[in-house]
Amino acid sequence: MRKLIPVTIVTGFLGSGKTTLLRGLIERRQTRRLAILINEFGEISIDSALVRDGVGADQADEQVRIHDFAYGLIAYGEDQQFVPTMQAIAARRANVDHVLIETSGLALPTAVMEQLQGAALADDFILDATIAVVDTPLLLSDQFEHAAGINPVAEMFERQLESADVVVLNKVDELDDEQLLLAETRVRLRAPNVRFLELARQAQLDIRLALGLRLHQPTRTEHEHAYTLLPAMPGPQTGVLASQSRLNGHAHSGLGAHSHGLSTHKHFHEQDPGWQSFVLRSDAPQSSAILAAALREAAMAEPILRSKGFVRTGDGEAALLVQGVRARIDIKADASRPAGKRSELVFIGYHVSRSKVAALLSELTGSNWR
Repeated sequence: MRKLIPVTIVTGFLGSGKTTLLRGLIERRQTRRLAILINEFGEISIDSALVRDGVGADQADEQVRIHDFAYGLIAYGEDQQFVPTMQAIAARRANVDHVLIETSGLALPTAVMEQLQGAALADDFILDATIAVVDTPLLLSDQFEHAAGINPVAEMFERQLESADVVVLNKVDELDDEQLLLAETRVRLRAPNVRFLELARQAQLDIRLALGLRLHQPTRTEHEHAYTLLPAMPGPQTGVLASQSRLNGHAHSGLGAHSHGLSTHKHFHEQDPGWQSFVLRSDAPQSSAILAAALREAAMAEPILRSKGFVRTGDGEAALLVQGVRARIDIKADASRPAGKRSELVFIGYHVSRSKVAALLSELTGSNWR
């Protein structure tokens, strides 16, 4: 039997920091030869561009090969690209040590899990681990809590956590021990079978905690499990959990623990047309301060969950990278990318109006966004 190629799935809700974390793992890959599949829910690919910029053109083909999955959800029923792409990776297995798959922030990783167990891929690939990245300040702000009625954002977040082996608490640099312990509690209440919780400080995760975990390698007998002591978050009263068995929900012989029904792959935007993604463009140079203020106001006026893209200012030769999670906007120079001729921003939200966002940005920036 030939050696199976390990696959790590990186999931997480919109704006959790998956791409930044992934880029850091790629930069610290050492000698690993990687195949990267990046899925975005939108018209243009921002995340893929960021990863390519981080890898560098001289290494992109030899050590890291990136595959884009835009206009849809990776491995879902209508995706005709996933299986052929994976089969092409298997055909060059001598040059691939590991596969990394970043799902869209509006997708469940169970679709990829199901496909990996299918007849077309099971003889070539094995799931190494599923990693869920969490925007910890957003988790602590109660944005993922259920208020009156069903919260589709909270539902998606919870279902992503339930599928994970490892949860990475991201954006934790300004949080204290009490906040970290609260974040851990909220994760475990939603997904008690998660095996490990890790902290990503400065959006960096030790590559040993992400690749080569072998959490889904077949064991000799169905009841042969291995437990690793997992300390709780740092705090004055914290220690090793009394019962480790509840953390072992995914360590089974084979992949039975992740054999989900296809109904779990039904995406919210397939059932609810309220999920929207659109691109706005402007040919006029932008002021970063004015644009940031305009984006904050737009996020407060419309239910924008995520904004991202590249803008031109007319000053200097580098493009500006925009990263927005709700009303939290960050705009900074991207030295690896030259300024383009126009600004392009992707917006993702729930029942968000494209025309209202365009009108508001045009008014507040004094330039035409369309």
